[in-house]
Amino acid sequence: MADDTHLDHRPSSEPPIYAPKASAAMIEAQEPAGRWRRAWDSDIAYSFRRSPVAVVSAVITLIFFIGALFAPWLAPQNPFDPASLNLMNGFTPPMTDNAFTGEQFLLGTDNQGRDILSTILYGSRISLLVGFASVIFALILGTVLGLLAGYLGGWLDSVIMRIADVQLSFPAILIALLIFGVARAMLPRDMQNDVAIYVLIVAIGLSNWVQYARTVRGTTMVEKNKEYVHAARLIGLHPFKIMVRHVLPNVTGPVLVIATIGLALAIITEATLSFLGVGVPPTQPSLGTMIQVGQDYLFSGEWWITFFPGLALVLLALSVNLLGDWLRDALNPKLR
Repeated sequence: MADDTHLDHRPSSEPPIYAPKASAAMIEAQEPAGRWRRAWDSDIAYSFRRSPVAVVSAVITLIFFIGALFAPWLAPQNPFDPASLNLMNGFTPPMTDNAFTGEQFLLGTDNQGRDILSTILYGSRISLLVGFASVIFALILGTVLGLLAGYLGGWLDSVIMRIADVQLSFPAILIALLIFGVARAMLPRDMQNDVAIYVLIVAIGLSNWVQYARTVRGTTMVEKNKEYVHAARLIGLHPFKIMVRHVLPNVTGPVLVIATIGLALAIITEATLSFLGVGVPPTQPSLGTMIQVGQDYLFSGEWWITFFPGLALVLLALSVNLLGDWLRDALNPKLR
């Protein structure tokens, strides 16, 4: 008798059972969720959640970014619009009714009747713009020079590193002052205020490229002696492709950490230059310019003109710096 245990004894009228197939829409909907889940469960996200300092610093930094980005909608007034200013509101203390107009301002007003809160929001836009742009400029310049010096070596490496050594012998603020002064002297007087921000970005970027170049050079000299680089040479890849496709991705970690910390330094440098009167023009005040304006009235009792912009600068620079410290620890397993 034949063994028929493998036969299907369901009635012939019963429809066959098929496993449901996932549609393309379902797969596309699941893929982003999977990517977000993997990002949430990554080591960096876990380290961020376990660090209260990093979380608080990120929140403070995000508040500054949102305030600067949406300043035209969040600020009580436009401090750069003379039509919205009233000189009678000048020197109004915080949370106090003005004796002439009866208006009240959360953080007070300056000598021109400008709301301090509004000037902080608008001034943060300039400080963040100059800081970000100068860091990106210094990062690109330093990374390119560091890659060339570390991979090619020879006389090019010697020239780039000797220039870096000479620049390191001077404080960055002096280099920025020198570059800013030379650039403004070469420009016509009627164009100086219009391009002051761009000149400031270039000056700060040229004063901070050395640390990126030295870091990238050292990492490149280690990476170029590894087997994957030797294999790329054996198959005949051009040195430029090897630097861009193989070496560059392995040097981005330290560079990102330096860029995060360098952002705080760039913001402080911009504030210092503006405080010295060689930064952005008075018609576009940043945090440093407002501190300069307030220090003239500091000993006459109008402390809030300097205090609140200075506090905003300290909080912004400190929060970005603490984020950079956390990122350095998170990307380096030896420091965990």
